[in-house]
Amino acid sequence: MIGVAKTAAKKKNDDGRKLVASNRKARHDYLIEDTFEAGLVLMGTEVKALRMGRASLVDGWASFSGDELYLEGVHIPEYVSGTWTNHTPRRRRKLLLHRKELDRIMHKTRESGHTIVPLQLYFKDGRAKVEIAIAKGKKEYDKRHALRERQDRREAERELGANRG
Repeated sequence: MIGVAKTAAKKKNDDGRKLVASNRKARHDYLIEDTFEAGLVLMGTEVKALRMGRASLVDGWASFSGDELYLEGVHIPEYVSGTWTNHTPRRRRKLLLHRKELDRIMHKTRESGHTIVPLQLYFKDGRAKVEIAIAKGKKEYDKRHALRERQDRREAERELGANRG
Protein backbone atom coordinates (compact mmCIF):
# COMPACT_ATOMS: atom_id res chain seq x y z
CA MET A 1 0.00 0.00 0.00
CA ILE A 2 2.37 2.67 -1.21
CA GLY A 3 -0.17 5.34 -2.19
CA VAL A 4 -2.23 5.27 1.01
CA ALA A 5 -2.28 8.61 2.82
CA LYS A 6 -1.43 8.58 6.49
CA THR A 7 -4.35 9.33 8.72
CA ALA A 8 -3.86 10.77 12.14
CA ALA A 9 -5.81 7.96 13.77
CA LYS A 10 -5.31 8.62 17.44
CA LYS A 11 -5.31 5.92 20.07
CA LYS A 12 -8.49 4.24 21.18
CA ASN A 13 -9.14 4.53 24.91
CA ASP A 14 -10.27 1.59 27.01
CA ASP A 15 -13.86 2.89 26.97
CA GLY A 16 -14.08 2.78 23.15
CA ARG A 17 -13.28 6.46 22.56
CA LYS A 18 -11.14 7.41 19.59
CA LEU A 19 -9.58 10.77 20.44
CA VAL A 20 -9.48 13.28 17.58
CA ALA A 21 -8.41 16.51 19.29
CA SER A 22 -7.60 17.66 22.79
CA ASN A 23 -7.42 21.15 24.27
CA ARG A 24 -4.53 20.83 26.73
CA LYS A 25 -4.20 24.60 27.06
CA ALA A 26 -7.69 24.84 28.56
CA ARG A 27 -6.62 22.95 31.68
CA HIS A 28 -3.76 25.42 32.09
CA ASP A 29 -5.80 28.57 31.48
CA TYR A 30 -9.00 27.59 33.33
CA LEU A 31 -10.08 26.01 36.59
CA ILE A 32 -12.39 23.19 35.46
CA GLU A 33 -15.49 22.94 37.65
CA ASP A 34 -17.81 20.53 35.83
CA THR A 35 -17.66 18.49 32.61
CA PHE A 36 -20.33 17.25 30.21
CA GLU A 37 -20.36 14.98 27.17
CA ALA A 38 -22.31 16.47 24.26
CA GLY A 39 -23.17 15.22 20.80
CA LEU A 40 -22.42 17.37 17.76
CA VAL A 41 -24.55 18.21 14.74
CA LEU A 42 -22.12 17.86 11.83
CA MET A 43 -22.14 17.80 8.05
CA GLY A 44 -20.84 14.75 6.18
CA THR A 45 -17.56 16.36 5.14
CA GLU A 46 -16.91 17.42 8.74
CA VAL A 47 -17.24 13.82 9.91
CA LYS A 48 -14.84 12.67 7.20
CA ALA A 49 -12.30 15.34 8.16
CA LEU A 50 -12.61 14.32 11.82
CA ARG A 51 -12.11 10.65 10.94
CA MET A 52 -8.82 11.71 9.33
CA GLY A 53 -7.90 13.11 12.77
CA ARG A 54 -7.90 16.77 11.85
CA ALA A 55 -9.36 19.36 14.22
CA SER A 56 -8.29 22.12 16.59
CA LEU A 57 -10.07 23.09 19.81
CA VAL A 58 -7.61 25.79 20.88
CA ASP A 59 -9.77 28.83 20.09
CA GLY A 60 -13.09 27.11 20.81
CA TRP A 61 -15.86 28.07 23.19
CA ALA A 62 -19.57 27.38 23.59
CA SER A 63 -22.36 29.90 23.93
CA PHE A 64 -26.12 29.97 24.20
CA SER A 65 -28.33 31.26 21.43
CA GLY A 66 -31.84 31.28 22.81
CA ASP A 67 -32.08 28.08 24.81
CA GLU A 68 -29.70 26.05 22.60
CA LEU A 69 -25.95 25.62 23.07
CA TYR A 70 -23.55 26.09 20.14
CA LEU A 71 -19.86 25.29 19.77
CA GLU A 72 -17.97 28.16 18.17
CA GLY A 73 -14.39 28.83 17.09
CA VAL A 74 -13.50 25.15 16.67
CA HIS A 75 -11.53 24.56 13.50
CA ILE A 76 -12.36 21.47 11.45
CA PRO A 77 -10.48 21.89 8.16
CA GLU A 78 -12.22 21.29 4.87
CA TYR A 79 -12.30 17.70 3.68
CA VAL A 80 -9.59 17.30 1.04
CA SER A 81 -11.73 15.21 -1.32
CA GLY A 82 -14.82 17.33 -0.76
CA THR A 83 -16.61 19.09 -3.59
CA TRP A 84 -18.80 22.18 -3.62
CA THR A 85 -20.71 20.65 -0.67
CA ASN A 86 -17.70 21.14 1.62
CA HIS A 87 -18.19 22.90 4.96
CA THR A 88 -16.87 26.17 6.37
CA PRO A 89 -13.98 25.37 8.76
CA ARG A 90 -15.05 27.60 11.68
CA ARG A 91 -18.84 27.48 11.52
CA ARG A 92 -21.17 27.28 14.54
CA ARG A 93 -22.09 23.72 15.46
CA LYS A 94 -25.07 22.81 17.60
CA LEU A 95 -24.40 20.75 20.73
CA LEU A 96 -26.81 18.01 21.72
CA LEU A 97 -27.51 17.77 25.45
CA HIS A 98 -30.45 16.86 27.65
CA ARG A 99 -32.65 19.76 28.77
CA LYS A 100 -31.64 19.29 32.45
CA GLU A 101 -27.98 19.53 31.48
CA LEU A 102 -28.59 22.64 29.37
CA ASP A 103 -30.46 24.31 32.24
CA ARG A 104 -27.67 23.45 34.68
CA ILE A 105 -25.01 24.83 32.32
CA MET A 106 -27.02 28.00 31.68
CA HIS A 107 -27.51 28.54 35.41
CA LYS A 108 -23.78 28.10 36.18
CA THR A 109 -22.55 30.30 33.32
CA ARG A 110 -24.70 33.19 34.47
CA GLU A 111 -22.33 33.51 37.42
CA SER A 112 -19.58 36.00 36.68
CA GLY A 113 -16.31 34.67 35.35
CA HIS A 114 -17.64 31.31 34.16
CA THR A 115 -17.37 30.13 30.58
CA ILE A 116 -17.83 26.94 28.57
CA VAL A 117 -14.71 25.50 26.92
CA PRO A 118 -14.26 22.32 24.86
CA LEU A 119 -11.73 19.87 26.32
CA GLN A 120 -11.78 16.90 23.92
CA LEU A 121 -13.27 15.92 20.60
CA TYR A 122 -13.65 12.20 20.01
CA PHE A 123 -15.69 9.40 18.48
CA LYS A 124 -17.63 7.15 20.83
CA ASP A 125 -19.46 4.19 19.32
CA GLY A 126 -19.14 5.82 15.89
CA ARG A 127 -20.65 9.16 16.94
CA ALA A 128 -18.79 12.45 17.25
CA LYS A 129 -18.79 13.75 20.81
CA VAL A 130 -17.23 16.73 22.51
CA GLU A 131 -16.36 17.01 26.18
CA ILE A 132 -17.19 20.51 27.37
CA ALA A 133 -16.43 22.05 30.74
CA ILE A 134 -17.78 24.86 32.83
CA ALA A 135 -14.63 26.72 33.75
CA LYS A 136 -13.42 29.83 35.49
CA GLY A 137 -10.39 31.70 34.19
CA LYS A 138 -7.20 31.43 36.24
CA LYS A 139 -5.19 34.46 37.22
CA GLU A 140 -1.59 34.65 36.04
CA TYR A 141 -0.19 33.89 39.52
CA ASP A 142 -2.41 30.77 39.74
CA LYS A 143 -0.94 29.52 36.46
CA ARG A 144 2.60 30.08 37.73
CA HIS A 145 1.78 28.35 41.02
CA ALA A 146 0.35 25.29 39.22
CA LEU A 147 3.41 25.12 36.95
CA ARG A 148 5.76 25.33 39.95
CA GLU A 149 3.84 22.54 41.75
CA ARG A 150 4.04 20.31 38.67
CA GLN A 151 7.80 20.89 38.35
CA ASP A 152 8.32 20.14 42.06
CA ARG A 153 6.33 16.92 41.74
CA ARG A 154 8.42 15.84 38.72
CA GLU A 155 11.67 16.55 40.57
CA ALA A 156 10.49 14.57 43.60
CA GLU A 157 9.54 11.60 41.39
CA ARG A 158 12.92 11.84 39.65
CA GLU A 159 14.71 11.77 43.03
CA LEU A 160 12.68 8.77 44.16
CA GLY A 161 13.48 6.98 40.90
CA ALA A 162 17.19 7.73 41.27
CA ASN A 163 17.23 6.45 44.87
CA ARG A 164 15.56 3.16 43.89
CA GLY A 165 17.95 2.41 41.03
